[in-house]
Amino acid sequence: MAKLSERLNRLAPSATLAMSQKSGEMKAQGIDVINMSVGEPDFNTPDHIKDAAKKAIDENYSTYSPVPGYADLRKAISEKLKKENGLEYGINEILVSNGAKQSVCNAIMALVDDGEEVIIPAPYWVSYPQMVKLAGGEPVVVEAGFEQNFKMTPEQLEAAITPKTRMLILCSPSNPTGSVYSADELKGLAEVILRHEDLFVLADEIYEHINYTGKHNSIAEIPGMRDRAIIVNGVSKAYAMTGWRIGYIAAPEWIVKGCNKLQGQYTSGPCSVSQKAAEEAYVASQECVEEMRVAFERRRDLIVELAKDIPGLEVNVPEGAFYLFPKCSSFFGKKYGEKVINTSTDLAMLLLEEGHVATVAGDAFGDPDCFRMSYATSDDNIREAMRRIKETLAKVK
Repeated sequence: MAKLSERLNRLAPSATLAMSQKSGEMKAQGIDVINMSVGEPDFNTPDHIKDAAKKAIDENYSTYSPVPGYADLRKAISEKLKKENGLEYGINEILVSNGAKQSVCNAIMALVDDGEEVIIPAPYWVSYPQMVKLAGGEPVVVEAGFEQNFKMTPEQLEAAITPKTRMLILCSPSNPTGSVYSADELKGLAEVILRHEDLFVLADEIYEHINYTGKHNSIAEIPGMRDRAIIVNGVSKAYAMTGWRIGYIAAPEWIVKGCNKLQGQYTSGPCSVSQKAAEEAYVASQECVEEMRVAFERRRDLIVELAKDIPGLEVNVPEGAFYLFPKCSSFFGKKYGEKVINTSTDLAMLLLEEGHVATVAGDAFGDPDCFRMSYATSDDNIREAMRRIKETLAKVK
């Protein structure tokens, strides 16, 4: 009998990619769809980074790279962590992977055994629970909804911990909500973690530089947490390098060694040319990062203002990343013509089919009352998309 493995059957497909694909199909039919579903900067990779890649090609960086990444890149990451975060990591405590997505998966696969629990605050990035399931672990979802600005409290964390808890996954700035944990909020969570032996935190900091609070805080900076934290970061968001596929972990050496063993068996080292480009991203001027951050902050202000003007939506002000995650549950049970809106998935499909704007339903992120819009697009696109959304939702009665 032809069948896929149970391991695969446990996984749900990525709702983000599915929505992006559907909007792509509509565009191919000649429909003018504004895609706000994918979390991808709309900027081009800065020229000096592209030049470094071209130079690497000319210098024949075309052979297999070391499994943990080139030493020069790991040194550049080590210096970045010291300079920007005040954290000391040697190059043996850094592992470079094929995107931060692989970095997250590596850490989960290396630390989580069958039946062990991983606490995931909701809303969460769609892949976290699926990766935990892939590792044989049990995702324990803790609801941190709109009313608490989508941030888990120390009390909620403590209540979720059992003898089987192995890891907490924390994303700040957050995908999908844009919420950012302050230094004090992280300290509160760290106090709980440090009371429990063998409990680790996977700190997904991929949106570190798309931050409107003035300073990024890492949970690894808190005394006692360096040995308990696995920092995940990369070049995708800050340097507009999503397709280059370079991410990394910084963690205690024994964890890095475990991830290195795993990576050596199923992908080996990341792309040689991409690594040389990433090295340049870290060692060169960071002016391009700030230019993009300023643009994202302007767009954040624009989309928040326009969303607050749409009756029925509840809107918080995201402090980082490039997502808005408005609450839309006031539309549930109502109709658009003959179409009944019962869930955020129904609402997202309505906005795509009638308003021609691609968003992602909150169900996929563990919060069925909301939906996600990426504002990593032009001001004109944001204005037009919000006009279409407002017009479509005005017809829901």
